[in-house]
Amino acid sequence: MNDMDFTAKTVLVVGGSSGIGNGIAHAFRDRGAEVHVWGTRANAEDYRGEEGSDLTGLTYSKVDVSDADAIAAWPVPFEALDVLVLAQGTVIYRKGEFQMDGFKTVMAVNLDSLMACSMKFRDLLAAARGSIITISSTSAYHATRGNPAYNASKAGAVALTRTLGQAWARDGIRVNGVAPGLVDTKLTKVTTENPERLKGALAGIPIGRLGQPADMAGACLFLASPLASYIVGQTIIVDGGLTL
Repeated sequence: MNDMDFTAKTVLVVGGSSGIGNGIAHAFRDRGAEVHVWGTRANAEDYRGEEGSDLTGLTYSKVDVSDADAIAAWPVPFEALDVLVLAQGTVIYRKGEFQMDGFKTVMAVNLDSLMACSMKFRDLLAAARGSIITISSTSAYHATRGNPAYNASKAGAVALTRTLGQAWARDGIRVNGVAPGLVDTKLTKVTTENPERLKGALAGIPIGRLGQPADMAGACLFLASPLASYIVGQTIIVDGGLTL
């Protein structure tokens, strides 16, 4: 048996419409899973031509994850759920997170919604003895200049992963996480499209390149597989050595 075969498994990737989440969604789909994704636009067609977004073969739904009531009200289209990947995330630049409205917006998406989604699907995951995988950031482990909400939310995601991992392991749910370093997505263009910033960033990555969504997907496949059956509450740093 192939431990990375997800045939007949159902996977939901929140934030799977683009970027890291989209790469993760396709990794599961390529290995046989039925994959559902949530995004922010009205329908899948609205992502056509968008860099880092390919919804081919994925079942798309629009859900505003900043609204816990919208998460709770989403009509579940599947009878079983084996893997829940929480890849939603946002950031506000130009010191917008130093304003309370901006701070609350980022926290609602990056942290509060992790708990709301986990509670929404807890029973289905317990029935399947499934996995939750949170996508946080290496920002959880150091200060993030100009982005207090992003930093606090990602640190909170790591802590939530530990606590839910402990709380739900006896229910058959393994909760773990992945903390990406600098990954080439639309959220990091403030760095990747600035030659000087990019040069400085690459100088600090021992492996010498930016991360790709596929790099994060590999860690998620492992955590959701039987190979990780004794791993609970942990967040794996996937950063090319950036935090070393």
